[in-house]
Amino acid sequence: MHLTRFAEAPAYFPPEHFDMRCLRLQGREAGPSDTLWLGMSQILPGGHTALDASPIEKIYFVLEGELTIETPEGEVVLSPYDSCRIAPKEARALKNKGNRPVLVLLAMPLAPVKTG
Repeated sequence: MHLTRFAEAPAYFPPEHFDMRCLRLQGREAGPSDTLWLGMSQILPGGHTALDASPIEKIYFVLEGELTIETPEGEVVLSPYDSCRIAPKEARALKNKGNRPVLVLLAMPLAPVKTG
């Protein structure tokens, strides 16, 4: 078993994330993991990410607040306990349009190991 205490979870700083505090809960610099990593982000009012895609699937689970997720097809608002999957190469932007912070859990597979 590998334990990460919330008080000791390492911060990480993804590009194009604004007015957000991101913590790694499991995997990567938070400890060993074979298949995925788990993070938590606090998005302040007005905070957001750029509309961007990555080659890796993402799962978002809202713990507190209301999170707006924008894709090229439109926007959807997630409330506490709502979740969504963003497919590989699907562009998305996260937005906090409200006046309260949003707390969201993120699960992502580890990037495939590059060979050759």
